Amino acid sequence: MAGNDLGSLLGSLLGGGGGAKSGGGAANILGSLLSTLGNKSTSASGGGNALSGLIDILAKSGITDQAKSWVGTGENKPVSGAQIAQAIPDDTLQKVAKESGVTPQQAADEIAQSLPQAVDRLTPAGQLPQSGTSLEDLIKEQRL
Repeated sequence: MAGNDLGSLLGSLLGGGGGAKSGGGAANILGSLLSTLGNKSTSASGGGNALSGLIDILAKSGITDQAKSWVGTGENKPVSGAQIAQAIPDDTLQKVAKESGVTPQQAADEIAQSLPQAVDRLTPAGQLPQSGTSLEDLIKEQRL
């Protein structure tokens, strides 16, 4: 349920001027991923941030340059669905795909397409949010 709420917020953030259709499905998949990662990081560390956790996962998987470009203020470097599928733990990707009604590869492809823009919009100052900041609050701030 939390993934759907987060997906709706991400959809409005990503859909911005391009219409909700362009960000809808991808936003729900991305919302499910961030919700799943948020649940894991909160239970493991006692208060992590899903966005920071995801960037950390990507950096450890060799997608450091792309992830830094999304957080930074310059041009966003692309990432492929195959890179996302390799970076995200298989159980997490399986869960996200099942919740979204798509295959794991489709989920990875959608994440690869929407993640650079989402991270870019959620980090307008070029920095990741502090660990106490919820993604919902961050998204609401960006929509003001």
